[in-house]
Amino acid sequence: MKVFRGLPNAESRAPCALTIGNFDGVHLGHQALLARVRQAAQERGLDAAVMTFEPHPREYFAALSGDASHVPTRIANLRDKLQSLADAGIARVIVEHFNAHFAALSPRDFIEQFLVKGLHVKWLMVGEDFRFGARREGNLAMLIEAGREFGFTVESLPAVLNVGQRISSSAVRAALAEGDFVHAEQLLGHPYTMSGHVVHGQKLGRTIGYPTLNLRVPHQRSALTGIFVVQVHGLADRPLPGVASIGVRPTVDDSGRILLETYLFDYAQQCYGKLIKVEFLKKLRDEEKFIDLPTLTAAIDRDAGQARDWFAQVERDLT
Repeated sequence: MKVFRGLPNAESRAPCALTIGNFDGVHLGHQALLARVRQAAQERGLDAAVMTFEPHPREYFAALSGDASHVPTRIANLRDKLQSLADAGIARVIVEHFNAHFAALSPRDFIEQFLVKGLHVKWLMVGEDFRFGARREGNLAMLIEAGREFGFTVESLPAVLNVGQRISSSAVRAALAEGDFVHAEQLLGHPYTMSGHVVHGQKLGRTIGYPTLNLRVPHQRSALTGIFVVQVHGLADRPLPGVASIGVRPTVDDSGRILLETYLFDYAQQCYGKLIKVEFLKKLRDEEKFIDLPTLTAAIDRDAGQARDWFAQVERDLT
């Protein structure tokens, strides 16, 4: 899969079948849409392509208004989103920087500059409620009319349902916020995970007996915060059990940066730079600020004990 930051250069602008969206989480609704794009591309001899955005448009407008409460939590980092799109058989992804210039484009300018000249779109699929352009003035009817003018076909995909409920990124976010990983898996089609390269941290954990694998969380509002039972993929021929914290670490750090810290049971190898995937299994509690380091350590003791007990119960249930 080829990834472009912004529109491809002239040599890379092959005709394509395109869909447009944020694709946060690439849930089963997204997957149904992507499957249709791939099918249309194969039938027409085109590349299957996706246009997505960084930052999330709602994040841009929230920053513009100064109201952070409108910033959506993020289900997936860009690495995981791109991997999911690759897994869905997408050949090209255009990651468009959502900024003042892009937000100010009229619907007509977006169609001409991006769809027609920039991407050579021959077939386009969007959701029934898709809106685009300055002040969200563009809609599906406008795209269909432009398709007749410029020679591309437009289709829309009805909502995909799960037990009668629409599958959406908002529904996934709600399930994760509640710690309902069973429901999240039903919406995503796979267990919820986060991946990244292990980075150096403050190394505080090793001084209290809990060395952690640290992953940066690039966005400031994660769909998950708290303490979790997890298993880690990528370090052995089987998932390794552990306990993880994701949040701003209020007891030891006042920077506001979000970090995912995972303590693996009975594992002491150095892992800096390795790409791992953390799978979330159960929420233990919310993140807390403790009065001192001994109190924090006692809480981690309890968390690790509960996580070990959870894995032991799962093992008993399987035998």
